[in-house]
Amino acid sequence: MGAVLEICDLHAGVNGTPILKGVNLTVRQGEVHALMGPNGSGKSTLSFVLTGHPVYEVASGDILFNGESILDLEPDERSHLGLFMAFQYPVSIPGVTVANFLRTALNAHRKAKDPSDKGVSIPEFRRLMLDRMKFLQMDPSFAGRYLNDGFSGGEKKRAEILQMAVLQPKIAVMDETDSGLDIDAVRIVAEGVNKLVGPEMGVLVITHYQRILNYIPPQFVHVMYDGRIVESGGPELALKLEDEGYAPYEEKYGKVVTAP
Repeated sequence: MGAVLEICDLHAGVNGTPILKGVNLTVRQGEVHALMGPNGSGKSTLSFVLTGHPVYEVASGDILFNGESILDLEPDERSHLGLFMAFQYPVSIPGVTVANFLRTALNAHRKAKDPSDKGVSIPEFRRLMLDRMKFLQMDPSFAGRYLNDGFSGGEKKRAEILQMAVLQPKIAVMDETDSGLDIDAVRIVAEGVNKLVGPEMGVLVITHYQRILNYIPPQFVHVMYDGRIVESGGPELALKLEDEGYAPYEEKYGKVVTAP
């Protein structure tokens, strides 16, 4: 049985303002889920709460990973379990190369699993990284650049995909990965994700638009509106949203008050 991420009646917010108002969602290893919704519906808040961002406060409910609550775990501890977050706006780290960052992250994961682990050697890591970069059809020179420093939007997102390839998470949360990308960059990033998705990795794709789902086909689509998941279905639901937009939900549930 693979890993399972369960979000159970989750209520959360920031500075006393409620944003998530009872979210229920289950993502299993090997599955591809899409979470869609208008701006301000709480999609990015959910991703930050899942990964343990300290600004967001959980009022009630739970997040389970393989049946165990992760609410009290730090972000790095959640990562060590196999939960990965691809950020909408990855930060730049001048002076730290992509290779050094990835080797440090990989060694931290290995140490968490086995405290006696001495870490991956530089030659061994170089072979692993070059293998992953070849797999993703990335130029090897990318590894020597400072992480996200001077990167284009597409390069930042490809760096996130490379992290996924090296760390091999069980469940990856992708927060609006298509944001700010032109259609060619979306396609290139999606091709990398598709190479990683499979029995060993499940994905929750958070997006406002249907276009990335043309390249990363979901098995399950969920609509978030005003802090709740109000509808779930198959890929046809995303196509319906593309045609109709979110106006029917506004008519049914009222206008969304933009979340912080």
